[in-house]
Order: sequence, then structure tokens, then C-alpha cells
Amino acid sequence: MPEDIAGSEQMLANWNQNIQERAARYQEMATRVQGMTISERSSDGSVELTVGSNGILQNLVINESAAGKRMSEVSGEIMRLLQRAQSRIPELLQEAMAETIGTQDETANVLFNEARKNFPAPPAEEPTRTPYDRNEINFRVEDDAPPPARPTPPPPPRRRPPSDDDDFGGESVLT
Repeated sequence: MPEDIAGSEQMLANWNQNIQERAARYQEMATRVQGMTISERSSDGSVELTVGSNGILQNLVINESAAGKRMSEVSGEIMRLLQRAQSRIPELLQEAMAETIGTQDETANVLFNEARKNFPAPPAEEPTRTPYDRNEINFRVEDDAPPPARPTPPPPPRRRPPSDDDDFGGESVLT
């Protein structure tokens, strides 16, 4: 029986050591992931942003070069950059997992799949369009456009001239 007890104690010691090693690897992965940031910049450099590994915006810079743009363009660029940055989170998470706990770990795969679900790839970039291609109302006056035609007012109502054939001789009935 002492052999069984010694074997059980060794098995428990190995199991405890394995758990502690895994916990240390998970802690290392968490520390790495927590410190990760992802930055994106617009092609013209007018907008720059940084998100954390949790996908939350940490920094946003709108440079002076954006002053000439319409606000709808600037806000659209911010959202595209944010989505592009967030879509890179699963890739960084997978790299951190591969370096610390391995990609075969079941818990790691659950975390990775959850990250892919929460931060999907951004939609394909739309081709550059002119303002007239969009479904926007344009209130600007165009110099080349002819002025709109003024509607012609309706003619005034025609009044009948007084006639001599009424029975009252041009006087009121009441008098």
C-alpha cells in the first residue's frame, strides 16, 4: 500500500506542477495581450488612431489636413480605421497564444474564435466616388447650372362686368 500512496502523491505533485505551469503561461499571455495596441492611419495621414487589445479606442488624432474635408468624410474615415484596427486583434491574440500557451489549447481556441466573432474583418474598401455618386442632398449652388425657371403665377380671376339685364337696376335688393 505504501507504493500506491507514494504513486498518488507523485501524481498529485505532477498535476499541481502542470497546473501551475499552465497558469503561468496563461498569465504571460494575458500580460502580453493586455499591453498590445494597434494603430492605423488614413492614406492621406489626416486621421490616426490607436485601439487596445480589447478593441477600445485609446487615441484619436485628426490632423489639420482634415480641415478641408466634409465632416461626413472624416467621421467615415475614423470608423473605417477603427474597424480595420479592431479586425487585427484576433491575429495579435493568436500570435500571443502561439508564443505562450500554444494554438492546440482548447481554451485558447475558444478565446480566438470569440475574438474573431467580436472583431470581424472590415468590409471591402469602396471605390472613390464623387459627391454626386452618393445618396446625399447637395444644397450648394452650382455656377454652371442655369437658374431654375420661375413658375408663372396663375392669371387673376376674371370678373364679370355688371350687366343691365338684372332685375334690380344696379341697386341692392335690401334697399
